[in-house]
Amino acid sequence: MIEATSLWVFAGAVVILLAVPGPNMAFVMTHGITHGWRAGLAAALGITLADMILTLLVAVGVGALIMSWAPAFDLIRGAGALYLLWLGWLAVRSRPAAASGTQVPLASLRSIFIRATLNSLLNPKALVFFMVFLPQFVTPAAGNAGVQLVTLGLCLAAIALVFHFLLGVFAGAAHRRLKQLPISRRLGSYGFAAVMVALAARMMLMGRPA
Repeated sequence: MIEATSLWVFAGAVVILLAVPGPNMAFVMTHGITHGWRAGLAAALGITLADMILTLLVAVGVGALIMSWAPAFDLIRGAGALYLLWLGWLAVRSRPAAASGTQVPLASLRSIFIRATLNSLLNPKALVFFMVFLPQFVTPAAGNAGVQLVTLGLCLAAIALVFHFLLGVFAGAAHRRLKQLPISRRLGSYGFAAVMVALAARMMLMGRPA
């Protein structure tokens, strides 16, 4: 078992890292502002699923195996950037929802959930982060390293879920105010597309891990 002191230090480090603006934060905020707090929650849940998948990849050693192949970083990065550009294109070409609509359809929430999961999984820096960050808090004397990695990853995912959910609620409040504007929905679509393009550019410009 991991010592309580180590878990508290780990949790504090996770909160600090989450507070730094990044692609996940932008993804939750843009969806919350564009579609409301339910969309922000769907995005938060998708990111949580991706965090758990990345944790398992690291715990069983698959993450290291993937990143040991030289082209892997560039392939994942390219796929992620293309995916973000595709999301931006979908936002621009879609028609604004009716002004009377107050809830996002279940199908759309499911789509946002899937998009958030893929957005996290197709960010090579996310896998590298889990491979570098989690092992720092593993104590050899505390038992099986794989079990410790899973425990730490689940703790991280839980903290991130709460953090991103609160972001989604905050963004949803902004959505309720902005939707009163006649052109807010179209502006929201273009704003979302701009964020996706910026994230794609950021992903393509990111350097390889040392």
